[in-house]
Amino acid sequence: MRRGAHLLIISLTLGASPGFASPADAQERSSVPARSDGSTVNGHVRRARRARDAGRWTEARDAYKAALEASEQSPSAQVDPAEIAGELGFCELALHNYREAAEHLTRSLERRELLPLEAQRRFKVAQLKAAFYVVTLLLSVDPPDAEVFIDGQRVSRIAGTYKVFLERGRHVVRARAPGREEAVHVFSGERGAKQEITMRLPHAAVSSTKEASSATPEPVSTSPAARAQAPGPWASWPGTLRIGGIAITTATAATGAVLLLRAHVIHTNLREGNVVRLQQGWTSHTCREASAPAACADIHRQVDQRNLLATLGKVSLATSAVFGVATAASFLTEAAFFGAAPEATGVRIVPVTTSERAGVLLEGAW
Repeated sequence: MRRGAHLLIISLTLGASPGFASPADAQERSSVPARSDGSTVNGHVRRARRARDAGRWTEARDAYKAALEASEQSPSAQVDPAEIAGELGFCELALHNYREAAEHLTRSLERRELLPLEAQRRFKVAQLKAAFYVVTLLLSVDPPDAEVFIDGQRVSRIAGTYKVFLERGRHVVRARAPGREEAVHVFSGERGAKQEITMRLPHAAVSSTKEASSATPEPVSTSPAARAQAPGPWASWPGTLRIGGIAITTATAATGAVLLLRAHVIHTNLREGNVVRLQQGWTSHTCREASAPAACADIHRQVDQRNLLATLGKVSLATSAVFGVATAASFLTEAAFFGAAPEATGVRIVPVTTSERAGVLLEGAW
């Protein structure tokens, strides 16, 4: 009896030792939250780096994604979540998952102060490439605690401003909040375009009594002074032409700004690529040689595309300026053609330019 008890104790000790743990015991221990420490994140990162260096991008992406999810619960990991998000976006870019790549790379660069300089440069180049293939939506919502839905999907976080990356095509943005009327905005975006939307949700309608009183039409004045201020037969179509001129000016200016922005993105990609190729031993005459690398054809294609977009953008801005000047001149020549003196307020023409757009602002009465 004493010997059997001694053997039983030895058997239990061996079963509890780490070297002889059963698969069921290992699985049970792995499910305990206390075991999810920095070593788990570091293990995923090491596996991801081996797969990335070997060119196994799908395996590297999955490992970096697991590391990013584990890092949210493991602040003791050696690798910062900002670097993990950037590496994940880099792998997604290699797999042509442009929207996911743009999101993770942007998330990483928001904390660029935690990244090494080499990682900052590499992630920034990758972010520009990913953004060239998607639509960037900059959304501002008032009130800031409103729920936002994009194409029927609720945005997980609630904030006053959003930066979202979408596929090209038509999209529907919807916002709602308690005590406010629902706001809807529909737009279509092309690759590389940036769409800025501001949505203000008005307060809900007032009581029915106030609605009824506000709906009562006011009597129309028939005094001689009112008849004297009635518009003449020439007052309708000049105003229509002016509105059309302003619309064409705005449209061509916006088109030119988008084309120039896309040309700038391609130019930035070429410039960053040249830095990498110079480090690899390329020279300025490499693509002119008879045995030029196959990558030269893609470089020439990007150069031609950049030049074409830049030319079209400049032409669009020039066209916008012509229509803007012609529309503004119509205000000044009203007295000569229509027999009416211009308003005392006059017309103010203000050119508007930013790093991403250009146009003409017209202020006046018509």
